Amino acid sequence: MLNLYNTRTQRSEPFLPAPETTSRNRGLAALRPSAATGEAAAQGERPITIYVCGITPYDTTHLGHAFTYIVNDTLIRYLEYNKYPVRYVQNVTDIDDDILRKAAEVGESWQTLVNRWTTHFVEDLCTLNARPPDYFPRATSVIPQIIEQVQALIEAGVAYVAEGSVYYAVDRWPKFGELSRIPRAEMLPIANERGNQPDDPNKRDPLDFVLWQAQQPGEPAWESPWGKGRPGWHIECSTMATALLGETIDLHSGGSDLLFPHHECEIAQVEPATHHAPFARFWLHVAMVRHEGEKMSKSLGNLVMVRDLLQETTPDALRIYLAQHHYRKPWAYDPQQLQAAAETANHFMAAVTATGGTGRWLDGDATTYAFAEAMDDDLDTPTAIALLHDLANRITSAAASQWNVEEAQHKLRTMASVFGLRLDAEQPQARVIDGWNKHLLEFA
Repeated sequence: MLNLYNTRTQRSEPFLPAPETTSRNRGLAALRPSAATGEAAAQGERPITIYVCGITPYDTTHLGHAFTYIVNDTLIRYLEYNKYPVRYVQNVTDIDDDILRKAAEVGESWQTLVNRWTTHFVEDLCTLNARPPDYFPRATSVIPQIIEQVQALIEAGVAYVAEGSVYYAVDRWPKFGELSRIPRAEMLPIANERGNQPDDPNKRDPLDFVLWQAQQPGEPAWESPWGKGRPGWHIECSTMATALLGETIDLHSGGSDLLFPHHECEIAQVEPATHHAPFARFWLHVAMVRHEGEKMSKSLGNLVMVRDLLQETTPDALRIYLAQHHYRKPWAYDPQQLQAAAETANHFMAAVTATGGTGRWLDGDATTYAFAEAMDDDLDTPTAIALLHDLANRITSAAASQWNVEEAQHKLRTMASVFGLRLDAEQPQARVIDGWNKHLLEFA
């Protein structure tokens, strides 16, 4: 049974599909799903619902991005390996202060900037053979639903209108801070580092956050009951999650830097508006990747770009390298370790293409059981990769001795597919290519 560390409870817990509930979605059924939706889900079984905070597309994909999305890809592939249908949403934050600032810097429209960098991101994830989400919505595609959720928060008494903007009143939500467990005195400095504007004269409290921002000169805007404006960052994700997955979802994931304030604010928005708790049964946070002694980030300029790495190594090598780090432990980029991962990828390739004989059978059953134990232990991918390496060793040795290794090779291929490894396939899986291509139609 899969156990995952749940940030909400701060302990490892069995991750099982929730029973059927009356939780409703909020009216986005017409959005285009990709080709990745599982067959079982199509037959009517309740899928596991997963939402992963997506990109803000104003620059290229770096290794930290890849780690977050490949961890979640591995989780979803492992659930599907165990025959669970999954409904997966990953959003695109296509309207944001950073996007507008970057578009002004480079002299192009914000829509052109978004489409270009989203396409770049999709191409990188497709090359890495990452399963596409079933839904890949833009924030701007859910403006009516965002307005509906903001209005629900005003009616619930946790939001207020000031000068055409709408703010969330954090002191009206007693549970604010329960997810992150950050003391109230420490919240404001962290929020300020992550986009909060404490000196906004319309705020009642410096920690209050924007749900709907009144139009500024030269900025895009949409009509609302409070005047023209655009949504705040936090309300975008919570609206897309509930609109597509329901008022209570099974798992919400993202980088650990999103724990506060973003994920804390999402909970504060959803639960008063829907009167359902918890918003997410499990919260899974992926650790940061460091480089040159700091968290890898656009603002620090210490990025290692995925596309640059793929000029030097293979997609399988990069995926193995990422899998050799546990998702909850911060780590630093090391090119020597990436080179070692490339050697492991070559070793796996040699094992699955080795020609054996008609002698004794090598079945690989023990590795299959140990692999499941490792993955069930909070996605212990480093141990799982080591187990596959050991099986590859035994396959190549047995093949050299003319053993029949076909069954062991099949098991190695199947377990390697949980990590999205191509092995001897020249292209990503057809469902990966088809699914991402369908999503790109919205960003052409």
